Amino acid sequence: MPGAAAPGPVPGATVPVAVDIDRYIASHQPTWHRLDELTRRATVRVRSLDADEVDELLRLYQRVSTHLSYVRTQYRDQALMAELSGVVARANQVIYRRRGGGLAAVGTFFGTTFPAAVYRCRRAVGVSALVLFVPAIVVCLWLLNSPAALEASASPGERQAYVDEAFEQYYSDRSPLQFFSEVTVNNIWVSFQAFAGAATGGVLTAVVLLSNGAGVGQAAAWMISEGDADRFWGFILPHGMLELTAIVIAGGAAFQLGWALLAPGDRSRADALRHEGQRTVSVVLGLTAMFVLAGLIEGFITGRGLPVGARVGIGALGWVAALAYFGIRGRAAALGGETGMLRSPPPTWADRAAVAGAAP
Repeated sequence: MPGAAAPGPVPGATVPVAVDIDRYIASHQPTWHRLDELTRRATVRVRSLDADEVDELLRLYQRVSTHLSYVRTQYRDQALMAELSGVVARANQVIYRRRGGGLAAVGTFFGTTFPAAVYRCRRAVGVSALVLFVPAIVVCLWLLNSPAALEASASPGERQAYVDEAFEQYYSDRSPLQFFSEVTVNNIWVSFQAFAGAATGGVLTAVVLLSNGAGVGQAAAWMISEGDADRFWGFILPHGMLELTAIVIAGGAAFQLGWALLAPGDRSRADALRHEGQRTVSVVLGLTAMFVLAGLIEGFITGRGLPVGARVGIGALGWVAALAYFGIRGRAAALGGETGMLRSPPPTWADRAAVAGAAP
């Protein structure tokens, strides 16, 4: 009948899951926001919370943990589970790990934050590897198969001097400590250049990787053309496996940040840059440690008279450990809700709340 009120829900009828989850979010979202607010304040400075707020933090942590368990059982919404996992994990760190002080923070960073940050940009790291190594291979093969190109790259005397003297002398003409310091600073500088390229959408990053890859390819071609391939690999591989992996990761993080600038997706460009920028900071800090390790190998092992097998074995061991660290530990941390950010992003339930408000 025209003008009659619309019928209400039939008793016993099932509420659509989409509507039910939106109502659940609308009902509990203030609690989640409040817990995240208290957690952020406590993360910066625990004493910023008074006694009542500390008690509130503990109560909300238990309540939101229950919400997370309920969502996993009833809704299995991956996005919501990830958001709640992050809120609960951050509160857990504040409540249970603060007593560890600085050492605990360092352990958390290298145990979860850094590997998760690298794992979350793994596709961009794959692109970075291609941009670095494809030019290296192409340049090497080109010079080895084109006498004209090889002659154009340098005179025979210059190439011979490099092969006979400069190549190996580079690793042994300074004290180990001095050489370690110089190569570590240089590698960190190269990585900073790659990071800076994110501001150009990754174009400058690609140029840095291309030029470094081409340089490696040229050096390899010069050595191989003179019959010194074994000596080349014996000096490059010990430190190069870890060093080049770190440079590739730096390039990948820069590409990820540059892509956020160009294509922020469903986030605002400011939010995308803030989130990826925080993750990039984690990568920068973690790679500094990797470059120090690579520098130690290069300064104290590569050119110090050890047998080739021992040098390469040490480098390979470090490289395999790094791959396992990022592939296994990084994946586990990311699946556990770790964002890879030093500071957590703001809550992202705004769109869901809008949908819930429009629901009948």
